[in-house]
Amino acid sequence: MFHFICKTLIQNRIVNSKTSYVCYIHTMPFLSSVSNPTEKQPLTVSYLINSCGLSLEQAISASKVVNIKCTDQPDLLLKLLSTHGFKKAHIASLITKHPPLILAHPEKTIRPKIEYFESLGITGTDLPMILSSNRYILLCSLKEHIIPSVNFLRGVIHTNENLIFALKQYYAFQANIKNVMEPNVSTLRAHGVPEKHVANLLMMHPRSLKLRADLFKEVVCAIKEMGFDPMRISFVLAVRSMSVISKVTWEKKKEVLRSFGWSENDFLFAFRLQPRLMICSEKKIRNMLVFLTTKAGLMPSDVARCPYLFLMSVEKRLSPRCAVLQVLMSKGLISKDIDLVRNLNYGKRFFEKKFLTPFMEEVPAVIEAYQGKMGFQGFSD
Repeated sequence: MFHFICKTLIQNRIVNSKTSYVCYIHTMPFLSSVSNPTEKQPLTVSYLINSCGLSLEQAISASKVVNIKCTDQPDLLLKLLSTHGFKKAHIASLITKHPPLILAHPEKTIRPKIEYFESLGITGTDLPMILSSNRYILLCSLKEHIIPSVNFLRGVIHTNENLIFALKQYYAFQANIKNVMEPNVSTLRAHGVPEKHVANLLMMHPRSLKLRADLFKEVVCAIKEMGFDPMRISFVLAVRSMSVISKVTWEKKKEVLRSFGWSENDFLFAFRLQPRLMICSEKKIRNMLVFLTTKAGLMPSDVARCPYLFLMSVEKRLSPRCAVLQVLMSKGLISKDIDLVRNLNYGKRFFEKKFLTPFMEEVPAVIEAYQGKMGFQGFSD
């Protein structure tokens, strides 16, 4: 086979050229499929790889959507982006997410949007970071979509610093501002939610405001009926939790809690304390309850009074801490009647100061237990 390849290369006068050799090998009939997109659109694939920074796989996928027949306009586009701080990684991210962007007109379509964002004070590394994180921004209408979206954001979060923060992690350009986002913000305001809490929800959890307006109203009313105070931050956190979960999933999670002995009052008490409880997956809720009730020996009501535990990791935090406490109990150094829930919920420094530092020399095993090297199977009687 090697002899055959060499003979073929010589016959085609490709000698002493590493680049030519590689290109030839990639296009030889017996080494490439006839359906390979690189044969159909060699310019598109090679341009996307060499000029835009895409991988071969990404370029082949993009070539199914776009066909670059001439590189003049794409070259101008890349030059425009690079002069405004876009690195190859930003460009690759943009083109991978939305291949047609490479064919966009640099002066008519892209430059006005870049200049608009710069006029907002978004420059330096922030500009490419924001624009490359959202494939819709550079191709949607500046007048009909981008400007109204930014104006909406400004009307809620006010400061330019918060605006930039929101744009870095925000999906407003994918949302229906007029028919969804604005009505939902109005609903919160109508129920007396403070502006700073509305802004917090918009900046940190914008997905919750993308729920259909009539359904969002139902969520807000349901949260209010559960006893949440619209003036407190827990209200919008509860709205966030319920608005991003379907009714079916919500009920499934509650059923898991009920299967471990939780009453409706237990649920309401826990949810009011920590609304993020319902953001946890069914699997995590179940695994946490198995650990806390079976291994740690807690009653359902014990767990309900400290739902913050659901946000922790069994493997990285709860199990090692229980192992430490088990070691100390077995040595008679702490009482078996300690408030387990409180001690599991302590901050890292406080827990270490109370249960590790005083006993490290006398009982080195607490270090191994804390590092997760000792499995915890439950507290012995």
